[in-house]
Amino acid sequence: MSTAEGSVPEAAVEVLEVSRWYGNVVAVNGISFALGAGVTGLLGPNGAGKTTLLNMIAGFLKPSAGEVRVLGETAFGTPDIYRRVALVPEREAVYEFQTGYQFVRMSAQMHQLPDADEATRRALDMVEMADESDRATGGYSKGMKQRIKIAAALVHDPDILLLDEPFNGMDPRQRLQMMELLGRMAEQGRTILFSSHILEEVERLGDNVLVVVAGRLAAAGDFRAIRKLMTDRPHTITIRSSDNRGLARELMGEESVFGVELTDGKIVVRTNELGTFISLAPRAAQAADVSLFEVRPEDESLESVFEYLVSR
Repeated sequence: MSTAEGSVPEAAVEVLEVSRWYGNVVAVNGISFALGAGVTGLLGPNGAGKTTLLNMIAGFLKPSAGEVRVLGETAFGTPDIYRRVALVPEREAVYEFQTGYQFVRMSAQMHQLPDADEATRRALDMVEMADESDRATGGYSKGMKQRIKIAAALVHDPDILLLDEPFNGMDPRQRLQMMELLGRMAEQGRTILFSSHILEEVERLGDNVLVVVAGRLAAAGDFRAIRKLMTDRPHTITIRSSDNRGLARELMGEESVFGVELTDGKIVVRTNELGTFISLAPRAAQAADVSLFEVRPEDESLESVFEYLVSR
């Protein structure tokens, strides 16, 4: 059944057991989720399949298996959804000989808007690029190019906005302004999905998160619950001190520590409570009359966090 123009179903985006492969390379593998109004972060390391997933939702890429539905319609092969959906790609997508105004107005014309100039001015104001719009985009910084791409995506006032690494190249002020804009759009009932490999970006903007690793959905839901999964997990910490044996004896009595090993002139400690351990390590060293030379978490890369989520 078609969705009536101007209405947004409860699940604006439905991804149903979707896979996409390129020859023998599987980019997305059996992913399912549904999105309604609000901001959702698509989190994962580079190469996880985030861009492929966004392109399938936008209707630009056909799933190899499964189905993507947007506003009640099959995404691929339904060009009418482009009137209500917008994608901001990560790659450079501006014509450097055009001014910012011309680039955004071209998008307005492609959408056959009744007043392309008014729509262009409105979109430029939203991303705070009106004062720079008469300049050729070839002279823009990366952050400015990102904002002009977003303006072009917003020109037709879409119900669903998809953004691929939208904050790349933006300075702190630009990031804050863009986060505030996306937050306001979500409050107005729009569905916004943005990809990132930076945990803090997702934390600041979206309550909900989809974690994608190696083409699979590793976790989905409330950001705070998933952040807890990321932090309340086994951690390995390397310590070097003036008396490793004496410090190891002291640490073995701590409740937050479930493993201590002496090896190669260092102590390898295992704990489920990283924050607690980092604060108690100096106290344990003081109690053992030991000087600390190094305390280093060994598994705090984002990739290791994702690997843990996948293995659960």
